[in-house]
Amino acid sequence: MFKLTRKVEYALIALRHMQSKGSEVVTNTKEIAEAYDIPVQLLAKTLQQLAREGIIDPVQGPHGGYRLTANLEDLNLTDFIELLEGPMGLMDCYFDSRCEQLRVCNIRLPIVKINDSIRNLFNQMSLADLTK
Repeated sequence: MFKLTRKVEYALIALRHMQSKGSEVVTNTKEIAEAYDIPVQLLAKTLQQLAREGIIDPVQGPHGGYRLTANLEDLNLTDFIELLEGPMGLMDCYFDSRCEQLRVCNIRLPIVKINDSIRNLFNQMSLADLTK
């Protein structure tokens, strides 16, 4: 089954929350975690990764947290998922040609077509499409 990871899910929830507050408003991890019943530690690690990637900006101090800095129209869903989780593929052979079954595999080409279709769909979706 293909599904988004919790990390991607929580990142999208956090970005939508921050977007609703506006780019100048600082939001802390605890506020988001409590509002959406998300584990604080996992959300904190996810937000730190988003900050390292320049999508959100960390704000230090007693009223610190994060604020949205990236234009979500400029980020597509494929790039976002791969930024958080690495290469996106239904099967490892899509991005790793060291599979022992590769030489005799009879489903690789159909799976590649499916994977390409999903990637094309996700390439056409901006993060703003998901966070509006």
